[in-house]
Amino acid sequence: MTKTESSLWVVYLIETDAGLYCGITTDMARRYKQHCNGTGAKFFRRAKPIRIAYTETQPDRSTASKREYAIKQLPRKQKLALVNSASLSL
Repeated sequence: MTKTESSLWVVYLIETDAGLYCGITTDMARRYKQHCNGTGAKFFRRAKPIRIAYTETQPDRSTASKREYAIKQLPRKQKLALVNSASLSL
């Protein structure tokens, strides 16, 4: 089976009024909508999403989960640097 765009996993950071949230999904639009509606992660029951600040694709769930964990271990300053570096490449 060849990899299609829909089979790729996305690691993302969402900027909120309470900080940054990191997660993974195969459908970024659907997941962001869930977070905005408060039906996604429990984090969004107390924090309002502002924007998708960073995304990167990974070939499978395992790789995406490992990258998500690595990003979650970064200090806030390094997460913001990651967001800023992505903004500069646009």
